[in-house]
Amino acid sequence: MIGAGSVGAPIRVLLVDDQALVRSGFRIILESEPDIEVVGEAETGTQAIALAAALTPDVICMDVEMPEMNGIVASREILSAPGASPAVLVLTTFGHDEYLFDALAAGVSGFLLKTSRAEQLIDAVRVVAAGGSLLGPEVTGAVLARVRDTGPAGSAGAGAAPAAPEGSALEVSALERAMADVGLTPRERAVLVLLAEGRTNAEIAAELFLGEATVKTHVSNVLQKLGVRDRLQAVVWAHTRPE
Repeated sequence: MIGAGSVGAPIRVLLVDDQALVRSGFRIILESEPDIEVVGEAETGTQAIALAAALTPDVICMDVEMPEMNGIVASREILSAPGASPAVLVLTTFGHDEYLFDALAAGVSGFLLKTSRAEQLIDAVRVVAAGGSLLGPEVTGAVLARVRDTGPAGSAGAGAAPAAPEGSALEVSALERAMADVGLTPRERAVLVLLAEGRTNAEIAAELFLGEATVKTHVSNVLQKLGVRDRLQAVVWAHTRPE
């Protein structure tokens, strides 16, 4: 990415939201930090695509529901364009967390609610600018609650992969079959299930009685076998297996 990887250069941010007051608020918050510069604003997905190409920002703070083209479609277009891609941080209102999997599948790096605190927004911009990924805690909780409410998809048949850890939100035969199909070991399957519930490496280590270094190795193996780039994409993979 341009800017964010250069010593002393500020993180260049493009704000995309159809509400001018929201953009102004984000600009005030972000430009209060010496290492962040807002280089442009767009009020539609179509404008966002054009400005992303013209301004080459490091991070795009992207709204979801906008006229002409929504933020998910715009993100997909921006991130699939040739050349270096910005990191996209989706910012949306509570109750729209159903967009999460579509957004992550489009390649965005983070998903944060607009009700988040100012420091959370600032930290999120810095994290995705540095190549990291994140989910806001409220978003993670809402998604996992919806998964739990859905309930199991059925019992695994003979020869199915070992069940997820007791109490897991992902005790579904479709996931078990999918994990077996990609060649995950029993331990890697348990790690993926906990990873998909938003657990940290330390929490996974405690749950499975493993060292954190061992968990880190298992996570790396899981990402490689799934063919995904990071932990967030592994969450998408786990939660979107066909029933």
